[in-house]
Amino acid sequence: MRFMFVGDSMTIGRAGDYTWRYRMWQHFSSTLGGPFGIVGPRSELYDTFADAATSHEYADPGFPEHARRHLAGWGEGWQHMAPLIGPAARAGRADVLLVSLGLIDLGFYTDAGATAANARLFIAEARAARPGIRMVLLPVIPNVRALDDAPFAAEVERFNELLAKAVADLTTDASPVLLAARPASYEIHHDTYDGTHPNASGEHRLAGEFAAVLHQAWGIGAPYRPRRDA
Repeated sequence: MRFMFVGDSMTIGRAGDYTWRYRMWQHFSSTLGGPFGIVGPRSELYDTFADAATSHEYADPGFPEHARRHLAGWGEGWQHMAPLIGPAARAGRADVLLVSLGLIDLGFYTDAGATAANARLFIAEARAARPGIRMVLLPVIPNVRALDDAPFAAEVERFNELLAKAVADLTTDASPVLLAARPASYEIHHDTYDGTHPNASGEHRLAGEFAAVLHQAWGIGAPYRPRRDA
């Protein structure tokens, strides 16, 4: 089984991060009980000094290169990933997409309606490349901006409603699409380092939500048991 992580800055991570992708690799390694692959056209972290995704300085240097693969980008959202997902999924022969997108779209690029349309296009493009592909989509977790910007908070809420409708409309037996929940107890002042991007506890919470959906819906893996050594 081949997994692909798709996301924005919360998923690619910055130089020095573990990333929630790393937490998922640990989880898969200890629970799948068989071979698996992590695929994608990229492996880098975002380097804040270079302002580019050029870093390979993961917090754990033992994170193997083959497990660092992803399709995530700092400042990239649904509108950026929709045209990329088909070629990436085809080249990597991805079986399952784990997707966390939307915050950057709503913050800088598109309103809730246009963002939801891009999410639908993303799903269509993934299926065109891999007709049997499965997907787990994470709703947008409001960041610190939503605390003081009521219109932005309303757009986040509206998008999450539209994303839930898209999942209900588009899921099929051949290519199921599932909507994850906001991770339980996720708190931006505790689980992020800047009000948006996950710190170690936030990484565990994000990984835990994806792991829970995979296990409960499809019997993949097991309940998430975070390692507390990092």
